Amino acid sequence: MGIVKISDPLHDEIRKTSNVMSRSINSQAEFWLKMGRLAEMNPTLTFNDIIQMQLKLEDEISQTEQVEDIQLRALI
Repeated sequence: MGIVKISDPLHDEIRKTSNVMSRSINSQAEFWLKMGRLAEMNPTLTFNDIIQMQLKLEDEISQTEQVEDIQLRALI
């Protein structure tokens, strides 16, 4: 973990948005950083496409974890 220096106006926007979105200031900043990074890596995708891509990825991770949990229980 590190410290990222940002401008006061941007911090104010993060704070304001975090209140609206019911996120902590750090969580809001992390969300914007993650979405910006994903947008740069996938310039042809819309915001909604990126969200759908992340939801699909999360579903796949969840399913993998469930299978691993079942396999672990079978060993016990």
